[in-house]
Amino acid sequence: MSSLDPSAPVNRFETESILSRHTLGIIMGGGAGTRLFPLTKDRAKPAVPLAGKYRLVDIPISNCINSGVRQVYVLTQYNSASLNRHISRAYKFDLFGRSFVEILAAQQTPEGTEWYQGTADAVRQNIKTFLQGNWDYFLILSGDQLYRMDFRKVMTQHLASKADITIATLPCDEARAKSFGIMQSDAEGLIHEFVEKPKDPAVLEKFRMPLETVRNLGLAEQEPHFQASMGIYVFNRAALIDALDNDFNDFGKDIIPAMIKKHRVCAYNFQGYWEDIGTIRSFFEANLDLCRLVPQYDFFDSLAPIYTHARFLPATKINGAAIREALISDGCIISDAHIETAILGVRSIVETGTTIRESIIMGADYYAGAAHRDNTRPPPGIGRNCRIERTIIDKNVHIGDNVVITPGGKPAHMDEKLFCIRDGILVIPKDTVIPAGTWI
Repeated sequence: MSSLDPSAPVNRFETESILSRHTLGIIMGGGAGTRLFPLTKDRAKPAVPLAGKYRLVDIPISNCINSGVRQVYVLTQYNSASLNRHISRAYKFDLFGRSFVEILAAQQTPEGTEWYQGTADAVRQNIKTFLQGNWDYFLILSGDQLYRMDFRKVMTQHLASKADITIATLPCDEARAKSFGIMQSDAEGLIHEFVEKPKDPAVLEKFRMPLETVRNLGLAEQEPHFQASMGIYVFNRAALIDALDNDFNDFGKDIIPAMIKKHRVCAYNFQGYWEDIGTIRSFFEANLDLCRLVPQYDFFDSLAPIYTHARFLPATKINGAAIREALISDGCIISDAHIETAILGVRSIVETGTTIRESIIMGADYYAGAAHRDNTRPPPGIGRNCRIERTIIDKNVHIGDNVVITPGGKPAHMDEKLFCIRDGILVIPKDTVIPAGTWI
């Protein structure tokens, strides 16, 4: 039973109270993450490391916490062990408070035995849990996007517009519009039509953003703009119940077009950096952009920090190195290496004479000699006189001396025993051992 009237006007303090006490965050953990393979071979997509010391799931969770949403479920079904471990270690709240971040994994119930068939089906399979709480609003988010959003602004508009559903949208050009759900809204933000990944030029022309909206957003008027769905939704309680009273599987493809016909669905126009990290290339480019002098995404925003598991590692030790545009995480040891436009994850070891360019080194879960590890296996780290270019090296990888790793001269897509290539990016899977003298 809803305890609030969604149509009642509220001030800023009431909005914050609604978010903290009457709003549930639901983060979609995604499917098998095949487009991020092999990074998702042994972990759920939201658990993929990001920016050296974070995980993808830390972004939506931190956005929730910074906005006052302190009750969050993460829905997942594939390789959820590492995600469970990360969330249990990172997000511990007051034992006597209402706050929580918990995993809801797909499970067999008397009502159904199938795994999640899509985003809407994942929420439907857990709807009983969601309706047991005293939540009047449901904030549905993706678990694999890099952005910073203040959901207090989203909720303020949602309430002011008396919307049943609010969809966060991002202005995009015609090329990107073909890959997203595109909507048509009026000057007040009310959405009248929605189409998923349009390819027909006539359809695209119909969905061009109105000139008045373009001017209000300060966009260039001479170029066509479109409102792309970010996969971020706010549902009123009654609207969510109605939206899932069917057998539709996806929000974008099925639910939203149907709801526009019978509910008040509004757009929240977001302007800022947003990247959907769904492929190896997008993951690679988003990470390396963080190394730039002025990155598009700012992890150094003290007013809206990104939270993660605190590991209490020693400070990084650099025994002589040439380093330019790099992120060096905690607990690394670097000796006389050349590092340019690269990310080094926690506990990364780089030996003398090694060059790393345009690469992501995810680091390790342990140091050499850890008592719980098999001492017959060489320790994680990068040996002497290696050359590594445009490569993602997953966790706990051992690379011997005099190894060369580069995608140059190779196909854009291939699979080998020690590595694979996706979109021209070479990837070394987790726990791989690369013998000394290997040329990849």
